Amino acid sequence: MQRLNHLVTGEGEPLLLVHGMGSASTAWKPVRNLLESKFTVITVDLPGHGETPFIEGAAMDPHSLALTVLHEMSELGIESFHLAGNSLGGWVALEMASTAPSRVKSVTGLAPAGLWLNPYNVRYPATALVRFLARTTMKLAPTALHFEAARKLGFWDISPRWQEFSYELCLDAVNALGKADGYYPAWDGMLMKRFDGKIPEEIPVTIIFGDTDRTLPATTCQERSIAPAHAKWIIFPDTGHAPMWDSPLDVVAAIEETALVR
Repeated sequence: MQRLNHLVTGEGEPLLLVHGMGSASTAWKPVRNLLESKFTVITVDLPGHGETPFIEGAAMDPHSLALTVLHEMSELGIESFHLAGNSLGGWVALEMASTAPSRVKSVTGLAPAGLWLNPYNVRYPATALVRFLARTTMKLAPTALHFEAARKLGFWDISPRWQEFSYELCLDAVNALGKADGYYPAWDGMLMKRFDGKIPEEIPVTIIFGDTDRTLPATTCQERSIAPAHAKWIIFPDTGHAPMWDSPLDVVAAIEETALVR
């Protein structure tokens, strides 16, 4: 099974962070340092994302990705761990807890995908445009992102707080999407699917959505009946699709509370 690019830092109980589609492990920079004082923090790049190459023909559905990440944790010698994931990574985290409940101590889902009654049967109409823009502007991004107009174009739809984003955060995000050869395969891997696994009540689960999530809106993509019945459900104010960017301190507190680490 494919190995994943990874980074392990900090000390304490293991905490695995799983990024979303078209993203990379760099997406966790706003919270990583805050978590390292209480956790051994592990980040991975999913196949075709970040520094992990895409292998043509590899299964990219959330369950298969969960198996790949579980294998990586075994290769690292980490048998049990806490989990947090964003977007597709949140769905992968739920799949991991459902597939290997004996290994997962807690799950914090940040705007997790897969919580919909009616699965998507086609990609978002704007999917191709977003990916095209990222790929074609990568070389210009280091200069362009110094200007507010460029940052607004790239991030206003993701976050109500895009004006507060650092230059580094924006550049990392554009580079991650531009390099993500696994973007379309991951999209196609979600089609006609939703999370339908079962997670034991013994595993604490927290689901967090932002009140301004335009990527996975409440009207169609935040169905509580799909989530584990015992999950704690929280809505963060003034927060979009990447809560770890908009509300990093609140995300850290939620992960610590879910993991029962203080």
